[in-house]
Amino acid sequence: MPTDATTSAADQRPLDRATAAAIAEAFRPQSRFGNRGDYYYTRGKLGSDPLYPGVLDALRGCDAPLLDLGCGLGLLLHALRSDGQHMQYLGVDIDAGKIARARRGAQRAGLAHQILNTMDLGQGMPAHHGSVAVLDTLQYLDASVQQQVLQAALERVSPTGRLVIRTPLADQGGRDRTTRITDMLAHLVGWMGPRPRHYPTAAELKGPLEAAGLQVRLVPMYGNTPFNNWMLVAARTLP
Repeated sequence: MPTDATTSAADQRPLDRATAAAIAEAFRPQSRFGNRGDYYYTRGKLGSDPLYPGVLDALRGCDAPLLDLGCGLGLLLHALRSDGQHMQYLGVDIDAGKIARARRGAQRAGLAHQILNTMDLGQGMPAHHGSVAVLDTLQYLDASVQQQVLQAALERVSPTGRLVIRTPLADQGGRDRTTRITDMLAHLVGWMGPRPRHYPTAAELKGPLEAAGLQVRLVPMYGNTPFNNWMLVAARTLP
């Protein structure tokens, strides 16, 4: 699949181990016998996936308020603050259990003043004007809902804001197949509540944004993982 930049996915790196471990501490249970699932997930995710350094780079230098759609445990908030980025943050997710744990993690990290809410993107989106992040979320929405979310996100991007999307793309390759199997397993074991519904093509993502006059950059964002993850960054003017 052609890309809009020469960055090699193999050159991408996750957060350094010290940063990943520091962020994960917010999710370590206070009880000796507490559930350590979120702690180990956070440490493993941050230490292996190039997603967060990629998003931090995409947002660096932009102080517009950020809406994080499908925020999960709110890891982007923690990564931003560790990187010295302090734009206003609002995270929403359909999973009420994850939002409750995200709030506890934010409180332990001294970020309790940030807003994390439960919300079904298929039913609407909060008012917002700034930047928007949609990370590893689109594949859990039907194709028609994906387009609605893209349009709603586009309408919330300010002239100085940026839209950042990380999603697997449908291209029928080996990474595509691995991603589909893994996403379904994550649903079956209960980590992801909704099941995967539609993997978008590059054209489905780029088309509406370019038609609206945004500049769009699409690059692979899978690093050393086996998944078919790509990152799209769009803005009125890309740096």
